[in-house]
Amino acid sequence: MTGRPLPLASFALAALLPLPLLALGALVGGIWLWAAFLYMAILTVMLDQLIPLTAGSAEGEEFPAADLLLVSVAIGALTALPVATWAIAGESGLAAGERVLVFFATGLWLGQVAHPAAHELIHRPRRQLFRLGAAVYSALLFGHHASAHRLVHHRHVASALDPNTARAGESFYRFALRAWHGSFVQGYQAEAELRARSPWKGLHPYAGYLAGSALALATALLVAGPAGVLVWVLLSLHAQMQILLSDYVQHYGLTRSQRADGRLEPVGPRHSWNTAHWFTSALMLNAPRHSDHHTSPGRPFPALRLPPPEEAPRLPWPLPVACTLALMPRLWRRAIRPHLVRWHRPPTPAQDTRA
Repeated sequence: MTGRPLPLASFALAALLPLPLLALGALVGGIWLWAAFLYMAILTVMLDQLIPLTAGSAEGEEFPAADLLLVSVAIGALTALPVATWAIAGESGLAAGERVLVFFATGLWLGQVAHPAAHELIHRPRRQLFRLGAAVYSALLFGHHASAHRLVHHRHVASALDPNTARAGESFYRFALRAWHGSFVQGYQAEAELRARSPWKGLHPYAGYLAGSALALATALLVAGPAGVLVWVLLSLHAQMQILLSDYVQHYGLTRSQRADGRLEPVGPRHSWNTAHWFTSALMLNAPRHSDHHTSPGRPFPALRLPPPEEAPRLPWPLPVACTLALMPRLWRRAIRPHLVRWHRPPTPAQDTRA
C-alpha cells in the first residue's frame, strides 16, 4: 500500500524532536532522558509497523526548505556533542544511569539523524553546505567520509573496488575494519589525484578533516577534561558504527556485473537495499531509499523515490532493525539469505536498467 509523499514538516518533526528532549534531559534528567532514548530505540520502529509506507515525491518538485532542515540538524549535532559530553563526563549532577541514557540516546541520534543530514550536505553543490556536512563528520572523528563517500563509494559501489560494499557472507565486524581503513586510504588517494590534475592546489581536504577533529577533541577537553575526551571519542565511535552498519546493510552481497568490454555495468536500482517503512524514512531523511540516491545523487532527499520491489531489493525490516540483526552475523546471514538469492540471479528485462 502506498500513500501520499511525506511533507517536509514530517521530516523536520521526526528528525528534530529528540533534540529538545536531549537538552532537557541533560539539564534535569529524569523522564526527558527516557523519552529521548525510547523515541530513538523503540517508538520509531513501532510507528513503522502501525502506519503504511509513503511514496517519494514527483521528480522536479522543489524543496526550498530542505537545505534549511539539513543545516538545522547539522548545527544541532555540533551542539549536541559538547552538551552530551558535559552531561556524561562533566559536573551535570546526573545519576550514573541517566548518564548512560544520555550516551545511548545521543549516539543513536547522531548515527541515525545527524549522519543522514551530513550525508545530504556533502552532496550539495554549494560549498558552504558541503563544508558544514564535512564539519559534522570531522566532529565525529570521521571526516574522511566526506571525500571517500563521494569519490570512492559512489564510483565503485557494488564492486570489489569499493571498501564500503559488504560481500555476501562477510560479517559486519570484518567489514567494519576493512571499510574504515579502506575508505580512509582510498579517499585520500582520490583527493590526491584530483589535486594533481588541478592548477589550484590549496589545502588538502584531509588536513581540514584532521584539524576539525583536533578542534572537537580540544572542545571536549575544555568541557569536561580528559574524561570528556574519552566520552567524545566513545560517542563518535558509536555514531561511526551506525554509519558503517548502514553501509553494510544497504549494499550487502549486491554486485554489478562485468560487461564484455571489461567495464562494470552502470549503477542501477538493483545495487542497493531499500526499506519501505515510513517513520524511519522520515527520521533518517529518506536514507532508506538508497537505490534512488545512488542513481540520482543530486536529488533532494524529500524527492527520493522508493522503487517497486520487482526493480530493486527491499528489506522486510526497518533499517535500524536490519542494522541490529547485522550485529549478530549468524542470525543476519540466515535472515538475509532468502532475500539475497533473488538478486544474485541475472536481471529480468524489467529489472535491467542498462537498456
